[in-house]
Amino acid sequence: MTAPIDTDAWRQWAGREQTLTDTIHPDRARAWQISLDEEGEALKAGDALPPLWHWLYFWTLAPASALGPDGHAARGGFLPPIELPRRMWAGSRVSFHRPLPLGAAATCHSKIADIRFKTGRSGHLAFVTVRHEVSTQGTLCIADEHDIVYREAAKPGSKADSGEDAPLDATWTREIVPDPVLLFRYSALTFNGHRIHYDRPYATGVEGYPGLIVHGPLLATLMVELARAARPESAIAKFQFRALSPIFDTASFTVAGSLDDDGQGADLWIANPQGKLAMRGRIDFAKRRNTT
Repeated sequence: MTAPIDTDAWRQWAGREQTLTDTIHPDRARAWQISLDEEGEALKAGDALPPLWHWLYFWTLAPASALGPDGHAARGGFLPPIELPRRMWAGSRVSFHRPLPLGAAATCHSKIADIRFKTGRSGHLAFVTVRHEVSTQGTLCIADEHDIVYREAAKPGSKADSGEDAPLDATWTREIVPDPVLLFRYSALTFNGHRIHYDRPYATGVEGYPGLIVHGPLLATLMVELARAARPESAIAKFQFRALSPIFDTASFTVAGSLDDDGQGADLWIANPQGKLAMRGRIDFAKRRNTT
């Protein structure tokens, strides 16, 4: 791309707000529970929605005629019309204030908090930060700050940075073999039409990737699920993650975590097949109340 985008035009989207409503229906949570092969009783109305599973709700419902070539809603609605072709979920910072019960009517109020532009080694980059607040009956349950990055298409012959080595001091590890069915199910349950997750000819031929991309929020969810399985008695107060490089469905990857010495939190990460960091996360457990 030779000319910069009209940054003044899309900066005007800063401060834009929208509110979506949804019912936290147990069937959708159960479908994801089954997709993860989770053991235990099926989730039911009244149970607390597991951490990060709010990403399964509050769909943006765009008709087929309003979709862009990448399968997402055409740009220029709630989000600014940034025409850089690659769009990725780059990270989030999530606080869990109180449980969100299955079966509850809920709202998600969203506001574009920041829009930034810079030029790096890979060309033009745009960063959009959106703050989401999920509430039920007027009470805040989840605050979620979400970073979206837009970038240029890869230049012919360019090679991605190999990245930093993943830590070797994991307390917990799990190897994941990325299954296109899992990617399809997560796309369906989040109503995410982005073709890089299920349309291999598009992902490889148009966007130039070596395979299907595993969703960033799916990787983040797998990190949290690893910690939940290891510490089922511990409630989660905060979680944050930052995506460093894509994970593809062409080889297995590792989900890992290292528990703090005091047990109050853990560092989490995703290692790619070469042992390099693809995602870094951090979880803080809620402090237990003294009942004595």
